Amino acid sequence: MDVITTGIAPIILLLGGGLILRRRILTDAVFWSGLSWISYWVFTPALFITSIGAADLGAVSPGPLALSVSIPTLAVAGVSLGAARFTRAAGPQLTSLMQGSIRINTYVGLVFASALHAQEGVATFALASAIVVPLVNVICVTTLSLHGERGATPRRFALWRDLASNPLILACGVGLLLNLSGITMPVLLQTTLDMIAAPALVVGTLIAGAALRFTFRVRDLLDVGIASLLKLCVLPLAALWIALAFGITGASLTSIILITAVPTAPSATILASRMGGDTRLMAAITGIQTVLAVATIPLLLLLADTVSA
Repeated sequence: MDVITTGIAPIILLLGGGLILRRRILTDAVFWSGLSWISYWVFTPALFITSIGAADLGAVSPGPLALSVSIPTLAVAGVSLGAARFTRAAGPQLTSLMQGSIRINTYVGLVFASALHAQEGVATFALASAIVVPLVNVICVTTLSLHGERGATPRRFALWRDLASNPLILACGVGLLLNLSGITMPVLLQTTLDMIAAPALVVGTLIAGAALRFTFRVRDLLDVGIASLLKLCVLPLAALWIALAFGITGASLTSIILITAVPTAPSATILASRMGGDTRLMAAITGIQTVLAVATIPLLLLLADTVSA
């Protein structure tokens, strides 16, 4: 498994490229906002549909997959609350610690999944995302509603509507419907979707690079360190332990590792700004985790490959 050439190097180049483009060349925030929108609503859903629709899902066990990613996520969310008490983090600071401990960047995981297991990897990672994304959103939005800055306007009643209209979850549903029903899309539609899906990995990683921020205070180091330890080490190791107990191997095991080991998404900062979270701390956690994950993800994959052999 040549993770360095197939996974790490492309991610480093694309993250660096996105950062340079955002800082030096394409500095207009509107451009990146539009690119993020089309990636989230068009490119990535098309990739999920085509990958899941064409994948062999016979080896995927939905129950063990769901338990392997949901149990550690819930456990780490509880640990992050305990850590917040230990560090005396409260209010907006607590919400950033929570988001930094469990929220996921699907684009980074997709690059690894595609590089290591091609279409099957993308399909199983997409299925894992369909489980983790709703769970993480419920936890993070609830935490922000309870502990966000009082001056902000929490979107308490929009949560379930947002989840029901989430393009990644809907795309997983469409892909599963096509796969399980045996429906074959017309060649014209299939070719069009394949073309739309092609930019998803590159554009998503460029956007993640463009969103990198490294401005923080000395006091933030403890929070950043705790969130990074929980997100990049504790969560994926717990998921690996549970997955191995279920006998999960291959692309499914890789996807479980990836969905739990990826860094926090830049969208966490946006959610924090909307619901009264600590945006400065959130941006620092996201930036540092993204850099660290380039090293921790391959190590976790190597560990999983070794213990499952």
